[in-house]
Amino acid sequence: MNGSEHQILKLIHQGEGWSTEFKSCRSQITRDIYETVCAFLNRCGGTILLGINDSGEVTGVDVEAMAQIKKDFVTGMNNPNKINPPAYLSVDEVSLSGKMILRIYVPESSQVHRCNGRIYDRNEDGDFDITDHTRMVADIYHRKQATYSENKIYPFAALSDLRSDLIDRCRRLAGVWNKDHPWINMDDMELIKSAQLYQTDHETGKRGVTLAGILLLGKDCVILSAVPHHRTDLILRKVNLDRYDDRDFVDTNLIESHDRIMAFVRKHLPDTFYLEGIQRISIREAIFREVASNILIHREYRHAFPAKFIIEYGQVRTENSNKPHGLGVLNPDTFTPFPKNPVICKFFRQIGWADELGSGMRKMMKYGKAYGGADPEMIEGDVFRIIVHAPEFGGTENPVLRLKSGAHDEAHDEAHDEAHDEANISLTEVQQRIVEGCLEMVQSTSSLLDLLGYESRTGNFKKALSHLLKLGLVEQVLPNTPRSKKQQYRTTAKGKQVLGLQR
Repeated sequence: MNGSEHQILKLIHQGEGWSTEFKSCRSQITRDIYETVCAFLNRCGGTILLGINDSGEVTGVDVEAMAQIKKDFVTGMNNPNKINPPAYLSVDEVSLSGKMILRIYVPESSQVHRCNGRIYDRNEDGDFDITDHTRMVADIYHRKQATYSENKIYPFAALSDLRSDLIDRCRRLAGVWNKDHPWINMDDMELIKSAQLYQTDHETGKRGVTLAGILLLGKDCVILSAVPHHRTDLILRKVNLDRYDDRDFVDTNLIESHDRIMAFVRKHLPDTFYLEGIQRISIREAIFREVASNILIHREYRHAFPAKFIIEYGQVRTENSNKPHGLGVLNPDTFTPFPKNPVICKFFRQIGWADELGSGMRKMMKYGKAYGGADPEMIEGDVFRIIVHAPEFGGTENPVLRLKSGAHDEAHDEAHDEAHDEANISLTEVQQRIVEGCLEMVQSTSSLLDLLGYESRTGNFKKALSHLLKLGLVEQVLPNTPRSKKQQYRTTAKGKQVLGLQR
C-alpha cells in the first residue's frame, strides 16, 4: 500500500467533517459537489472523495464514466457562472479495495467564492448558504484579508501605479496558453479586477489595488514603498566560499524577478541531455521554473527575511520566509499542498508559469533525481528551504578541492593543454561557457566578462580565451587587428562540433 492509499483510508476512517466530504458519484457528477468546493474554498480547505458513500463504504466510480466525470468537473470549475472567482483544481485517480475512486483536494482560498451566485461556508454538518447573513459574510472577508497578506488593500494605489507594459505582456502570455483567454479582450482595469488584484474591503468599504497587484505589476518605487524589504538574492558560490563568484539583487516586480532568476539559472547551471520518449526536453527548465515560482509565489511578504537562491558546487539551495503548515522534510507521497498566496499563484498559472497546486512539486521530484543524481528536498518551517542537486558543466571536479589539492596549478594546465589531442577535446567550465556564450551572438571582451561574472580580465580568463583561440573553437571577428578595442569573438564550426559532442 502506498502513502496515497494509506492517507485516503485514514480519511475514510475519520469520517466526514470540517475538511472531508464523501460523494457516491457512480456514473456522473452531482451538483452539490460544487457547493462543497465553494464551502471548502471559503473555510479551511478539504478533500472530496468521489466513489465513497456517506457511511464510508467504498462504492467506486464507474471506470467508463471516469473520464467524463473529470472533464465535467474541470469545466464546471472554470465556469464563472458556476464558481466565481474560478478555481483551478486537479482530480486524482486512486485504486482502493479493487475499485477506482477520485480524489479532489481543495485548498483554502484567499478569496471569497460563490457557487451559482451564493456564498457557502463549512461546518461540521456540511455546507450551508450564508449569502443573506451579512455578519457572516463580513467575517469571511475579514478573515481572508487578515490571513493572507497578499489581499491587503492600498486605497491610494491607482492603475497609474502599475506598469501598463507588464499588464500587456501578461495579457499576451495568457493568450499564448489559451487563445480564448478572457483577458485578451479586457482593458487594464478589467484585467486586474478579473485577477483579484483590485478588491473591496466589505467591512470598511475601502477599495483599491492589493499587495498582490503591486508585487506582480507595480512600478519599482511603489513596490519598495509597500514592502521596502522585498528582495531576492541570487548568489553563485563555488570558488570563493567566503563571499561569492556572481551575485544579483532582485527587488523588482515578480514577473521580471522570475525572468532574472531563470536567466541566472541558464547562466550558471548546465542543461543536461534528457529524453522523454523520443523527445528531448529541458529538465533544467522544468525543475527551476518550479523552484523560481515557489520562492516568488509562496513567500510570506510581511516578513523582512530576504529570499535567497544560492548555486553551490553540486547543488542549489533556496530560502524564503514562510507561514508554515507543519515542520520538517516534506514527503511527496503524503504531502498536502497549501497555497500561501493563492491570488499570486493563480496569476502565475494564468500566464503559464506555474502548474496546478501540487503537480509542480511532483514534476520537480520526477526530474530532480535524473538531473542531479538525488531526490530534491523541501523543508517546511518559518523559513522554507529547497535543495536540488545539480551536475557540473562538463562534469568538472569541485574547483575548491582542485585548488586545495594543487593538482591543477598553472604549469600542469599548460602542459595538459599542449598534450591535448584535438580529436578528444575536453573543456573546463570557463572555457565551455565562453564557447557557449559566443554561439548565439558575437561577444565583446566586456560582455564575456559579464557572462562569467568577472569584474576584470583575470589570468584564468585570459588563459581560457587564448586556449580556445589556439584550438580554433573561438575566433576573432577582427583577426587583422587582434588588440582592437572593438574586437569581438564568435564560436567556430569546430567549436559547435565540440559542443555537440559534449551534449
